[in-house]
Amino acid sequence: MLFYLLKSYLRAILLPLAALSTLGFASTSAIAQSAICYNCPPEWADWASQLKAIKAKTGITVPPDNKNSGQSLAQLVAEKANPVADVTYLGVTFGIQARKEGVVTSYKPAQWADVPNGLKDPDGYWFTIHSGTLGFMVNVDALKGKPIPRSWSDLLKPEYKGLIGYLDPASAFVGYVGAVAINQARGGSLDNFGPAIDYFKNLMKNEPIVPKQTSYARVLSGEIAILLDYDFNAYRAKYKDKANVEFVIPAEGSVVVPYVMSLVNKGPQAENGKKVLDFVLSDEGQAIWANAYLRPVRAAAIPKEVQSRFLPASEYARARTVDYGKMAEVQKAFSERYLKEVR
Repeated sequence: MLFYLLKSYLRAILLPLAALSTLGFASTSAIAQSAICYNCPPEWADWASQLKAIKAKTGITVPPDNKNSGQSLAQLVAEKANPVADVTYLGVTFGIQARKEGVVTSYKPAQWADVPNGLKDPDGYWFTIHSGTLGFMVNVDALKGKPIPRSWSDLLKPEYKGLIGYLDPASAFVGYVGAVAINQARGGSLDNFGPAIDYFKNLMKNEPIVPKQTSYARVLSGEIAILLDYDFNAYRAKYKDKANVEFVIPAEGSVVVPYVMSLVNKGPQAENGKKVLDFVLSDEGQAIWANAYLRPVRAAAIPKEVQSRFLPASEYARARTVDYGKMAEVQKAFSERYLKEVR
């Protein structure tokens, strides 16, 4: 009798422990197959398709994240002693700053050699995955018969009051890119942001909408009729979501800029993070960017069907590169001036 009582007692103790052990193993296994990416929003640059492909190809789950570049960098700095993220996606100036802050580390992914010099940190702290050209993403229906604006000057006309949106230039990279584009087009330089500040002051008369996060859905709904945004988002809206959207490169000119990725310094799942970075530069990963109307960084050609949907090369001739290192150096000073003088 004592033997059976002891046997029952041991079963009562050991079975729950075994179950907990199994659950713990499953939990650990699940964690091992994930990676955290800061600023990988599904509505932006078709990260939705990219994240699905990463899961299908590598088995690694990357949850979507709706931060912008500035918010991501601030979070990385705040968590520097105990990082949460494993990789991050940033506008190039924030990538340069992330290295200076010590929140990213060196990693040269597969296909590193295919990334042109000037579009990657020589020591591997960041590398370009794709680029975009800034212009006007216009919901034609939301204009309600008003003409499509064709220049920076057009946006200052009273007829566009309440119809214009741009992301916060003091926080979102695309917002800062818009400021640089306006400034260059109106005679400024990276040493003189006076023309951009004056422009934004004048634009305030038209009561612009100034969100911090990507506003793709707000353009499709017609809440924002004219958004300062990239070509790839406009083409996606027009050809994938079948919206009556047009993309305009302003007559006075614009800029083209790269977006980069980095491995977070001392990220908790660094090996998974490396696999994610390898994938986004792979043939398959780069093809996803191309099919989302981005310019992939590797020399692989954009499919002809996709290329035919871009504006003509003559239009893109008005979009120029800038000194991205210098652009990063002066960003903080511009942001402070914008917050003080415009907002």
